[in-house]
Amino acid sequence: MSAVIVTDIARADAATADALAVHGVATVHEAMGRTGLVGTSLRPIQQDVRVAGTAVTVLSWPGDNLMIHAAVEQCRAGDILVVATTSPSADGAFGELFATALHARGVRGLVTTTGVRDTAELRALGFPVWSSAVNAQGTVKATPGSVNVPVVVGGVLVRPGDIVVADDDGVLCVPRQDAASALAAADARFAKEEKDRAAYAGGELSLDRKGLRGELTDLGVVYMTQQEYDAR
Repeated sequence: MSAVIVTDIARADAATADALAVHGVATVHEAMGRTGLVGTSLRPIQQDVRVAGTAVTVLSWPGDNLMIHAAVEQCRAGDILVVATTSPSADGAFGELFATALHARGVRGLVTTTGVRDTAELRALGFPVWSSAVNAQGTVKATPGSVNVPVVVGGVLVRPGDIVVADDDGVLCVPRQDAASALAAADARFAKEEKDRAAYAGGELSLDRKGLRGELTDLGVVYMTQQEYDAR
């Protein structure tokens, strides 16, 4: 692995990231054509938190958090730190002290394929984390890695400066060059869902609003009474 720290990454527009955070993971994921979702391996250590920010990425050796220390310097307000390792590792590579330093720099959270620890303290600090594990086992600081290079998280390529959206439903990456179009699509989906929500609150059925009765018929689904069903 080539060891490098890239210091001058291009970041997606901050206002776009803020607007995507309002929509959340599920809406943006659907609006993007169901792309960008990192899967189910990363879970939040907190509840009822929704954030989005620009990715500062770390590629570390498993069991080693040296490059997280190096990455703190590269973070600025509005970022989300994204950590991956060269092979799977559930060691607790991140804890309260890292979070304290990042919180002071205005970093909005952590997404990591590794484990984390000090979870009570992280929640008390209000520093949100999405991780693959909670693990008190610590790490060493002995192996070079890289900061602000492309990393893979849950099968999704995350490049430095991309927008990461995270909430109770999971984690999503919006490529920097697609951020504006993703927001426009999410806005449109939200407007449509607002109309659906009002219709359903008024008693309208989704079967009718979405024209799904014909779909049921085409697929051979039939309605029958209990008596008819029992007599089959």
